[in-house]
Parts: sequence; structure tokens; C-alpha cells
Amino acid sequence: MSNETPSRRMAVLLTLLVAFGPVCTDLYLASLPDMARDLATTTTMVQLTLSAFVGGFAVMQLVYGPLSDRFGRRPLLLGGILIYVAASIYCVFAPSIEALIAGRFVQAVGACCGPVLGRAVVRDLFAREQAAKVMSYMASAMALAPLVAPTIGGWFHTWFGWRSNFLLLALFGVLLLALVWRMLGETNQHKDPQAMDLGRMAENYREILTHRLFLGYVLTMTAAFGGLFSFISASSFVMIDVMGMEPRFFGLAFAFASAGFVVGGFAGARITHGKGIERTVFLGTLGCALAGLALAGLVWSGLARPGGLAGIVMIMGPVMAFFASCALIMPNATAGAIAPFPRAAGAASSAMGFIQMSGGAVAGWLVGRLYDGSARPLATMVAVMGLMSLLVYLGLVRRAATR
Repeated sequence: MSNETPSRRMAVLLTLLVAFGPVCTDLYLASLPDMARDLATTTTMVQLTLSAFVGGFAVMQLVYGPLSDRFGRRPLLLGGILIYVAASIYCVFAPSIEALIAGRFVQAVGACCGPVLGRAVVRDLFAREQAAKVMSYMASAMALAPLVAPTIGGWFHTWFGWRSNFLLLALFGVLLLALVWRMLGETNQHKDPQAMDLGRMAENYREILTHRLFLGYVLTMTAAFGGLFSFISASSFVMIDVMGMEPRFFGLAFAFASAGFVVGGFAGARITHGKGIERTVFLGTLGCALAGLALAGLVWSGLARPGGLAGIVMIMGPVMAFFASCALIMPNATAGAIAPFPRAAGAASSAMGFIQMSGGAVAGWLVGRLYDGSARPLATMVAVMGLMSLLVYLGLVRRAATR
């Protein structure tokens, strides 16, 4: 067997691990309006199933990294996936919205192992520029998750009801558990016996969080992710309740946006190779700002009105451009943020993920609180986050990179 085949298999496994988050958030998006009606609750409470998941993701980012620096990546992955499968089965039978929110939090506690440790494995195996290229290709392949998941979830919702989506998530976890068990050996060759020492952890995080380039990349990425997650959180209500789209076709709209991420990911790999990480991230932030402003302009002007295909296209066009721009930012900012910490890649990945996911949870919560039965809160949040991403890049990353 050639060396190329295992490499491809490893790339698929790493992509599935990093895709844990998108699969868990996107599969059941088309079900959110009906979940609110079935569980006799509000839009805000149903959106909390998303924010609770992202919040659990954020908290566990701080745990998995140091644990894996101490004990290795493989045992933490196996344990986390087991927790995820158990919580997914619980969500299938959750009797109330409060129980479902709690189940989603625990689900995130397990699922968080995938992206945190997947990124650390990439750092274990590849140098800085190569890691950025690998992550760009992974981002493109990972975009198949939000491209496919809402469509599958929408049809399963139509055929079997919203609870069937959580059964699918449990089965996805079982598959991933089997793949990790068979394919992934231990990649952490620099296990740190002191990684879980509280003093050492505090010192590691102090060093990481005071690194100017790390902060610049992470905050740039967090702002872009806030805009992306605002769309994820509010898209089903806007597209189904406001624009009149049927739930079974909601996945098509989401696939349109995700196609932008695919294009941006492949373009990002090429641009990074020719222009470098910093230039690629700048182009991504500029694209996010322009796409967000275009979306806000079309919505607030009344041009993107309900009742027809034209209005849907006027919303989804800028959103597609925003997703494509995020695909330029995220893998490159990730590689740039983690690269300075070869012996604390897990801790750096954890700190980055915590900040990113916390920002996304706040953005999603704000969109839910501001939702007024129109697309205006969503469009405004996407525009604000896009502009913030550009300003943070110019204020932190560019200055730190030129010193």
C-alpha cells in the first residue's frame, strides 16, 4: 500500500473530526420552527439549543487541549465521541425544550473533542505553511457538511419528524468512533507531564493570550464566525417563516451558501500558496465586510422582499460571498494562530476555539433576541461582524505581522 493512500484516509478522518460542529448545528436547522410549535415554546428558546451547543463547545475547548497535551490525542477523542453518542440518544427522547437544551450542552461536551484535537493533529503532523494548505483543503471538504446536512435533515424532518435528526447524529458518532479506533494512532510526540498543572496551565494560557499575533488572528476569525453563526442561527426562521420556503427545500438555500465555502476553501489554498497567510486573511476580511454591507443594504432597502425567488436570491447571494470569504479567513487564521506554539498546540487550539465559539454563541443569542419577524436583524448582524473582522485584522494582525 502506498503512502498516499493512508494520507488521503487520514485527511478524510481529520475532516470528519473538524466537521463535528457543522454537522451538529446544521442537520436540524430546518426543524427549528416546527420544534418551537411542537414543544410549545418560543423562537428564542429553540435558538438556545444552538447557543447551548456552541457554549458547551466553547467551555470544553479549554479542557481538551491541555488534556491531550498531557495524555495524547487518541484517548481523548475516543472518550469524547462516546459522550457525544450518549447525549445524542438522550436528545432523541427529550421531553421538553429545557431537557433538549441540556442534552445539547452535553452533546457539545463530547463533540468538542473533534475540532480541537483534529486541529492539534494537523499541527502535530505538518509545518506552518503546509498546515495552512491542509486546513484549507479540509475546510473545502468540510463545507460538504453544511452543504449536505440541512438537506438530509429537512427530508428526514418531513418523513419522520424532527427527533429523527438526533438519531442520525448518534449514528454519525458511532461511525466516527469506529474510524478513530481503527485509523488514528497517537500523534502527540511531545506529551507534557506538567500540562494539567494549574500553575503551568495558567502560564501557558498567559503566554498564548498575550501573544499579539495570536490574538489578532483569533479575534479576526471570531468576528467572521460571528457573522456566519448569525446566519446559521436565524436562517431557518428567515427563509421558512419570513421568505416562505418549505422546510424540505431549506437545505437547498443552505447548500447555496455552503457552495461559497467550498469555492473559498479551494481558492484559499491556492492564494495561500502564492500570497501567504496574512494576505489571504486580509482578502477574506475585506470580502466579509463588503458582503455583509451588501446584504444589509438589500434587506433594509426593501429590495429583498418576501414572496418570490428574487428576494431569496438577494439574501443568499451576499451570504454565499460571506461564506466564501470566511473560508479564506478561518484555515489561515487557525494556522497562523497556532504556529508559534509547537509544544502547546493543544492549549493554543483550546484558547482559540473558546474565544471563537463564545463569540458565535453571543452573536447567535443576539440574533434570537432581536428577531422581529423580518430579515433585518440577521442582515445587520452579518454586516457588523464582517466590518469588525476587517477592522480587527487591520488593527492587530497587520501591525503585528509588520513588526
